[in-house]
Amino acid sequence: MASSTAVLQSEWTKIRTVASTKWTLLIALIVTVGVGAALSAVMKATFDDLSDLERATFDPTFVSFFGMTLGQLAMVVFGVLVVGTEYSSGMIRTSLQAVPRRGLFYLSKITTATALAFVVGMVTSFTTFFLGQALLGSHRAHIGDENVLRAVFGGGLYMTLIAMLAMGVATMLRSSMLSLGILMPFLFLVSPILSAVPGAKTVARYLPDQAGSQVMQVVPTAMGSDAAPYGPWTGFGIMALWVLAALVGGYFVLKKRDA
Repeated sequence: MASSTAVLQSEWTKIRTVASTKWTLLIALIVTVGVGAALSAVMKATFDDLSDLERATFDPTFVSFFGMTLGQLAMVVFGVLVVGTEYSSGMIRTSLQAVPRRGLFYLSKITTATALAFVVGMVTSFTTFFLGQALLGSHRAHIGDENVLRAVFGGGLYMTLIAMLAMGVATMLRSSMLSLGILMPFLFLVSPILSAVPGAKTVARYLPDQAGSQVMQVVPTAMGSDAAPYGPWTGFGIMALWVLAALVGGYFVLKKRDA
């Protein structure tokens, strides 16, 4: 029977030898940093054109994270591929024969991929912040300012949880295409649209991405937006509950159903 260390090493080998997973992480970093930098530069150039309310609630830290909207999609692809590739290739049967303890297999896969997503998420978040602030010039924030370090660290955690959410959903659905077909529109279209509809805004605040993104805000009403009915860490906790539900659901599907 395979040991925990051997299974972890096996999962690490799978991730680092699949080119698509490495590329998605690189894209997540480049897109998040690049878009954040571009919009930070635009904000500096157009700051005087903002309304009085927008200037009064200007959140330079959150501005540098504007690229997270696109970068998180690459983290979703990473999370889905980590799980879905084995199902699409049929290798899941071989993996479960080698590691018949499905709980150990699942925990090792999630742990290994989460650790990698955490490292990439933190590098992305801190790089995005420092580059964005440099481009904002006199409107910048400093890492030592109140709640700024929390927001930057939270950005890395947010990207990690997005990847974990995708892993759980992909394990439940056992299909990369189906998982991406649900998660991509949900995060890129459905959630933003609902958050802009007055009647649905209250519900939308409790969706994983809307709740989790609060941890990246230093100013609660950034750019004149409405304040959330919870604090940044409470919002992050709501997102964590969504992720936990997805991972638990994935575990029971893997445990009860045939490969």
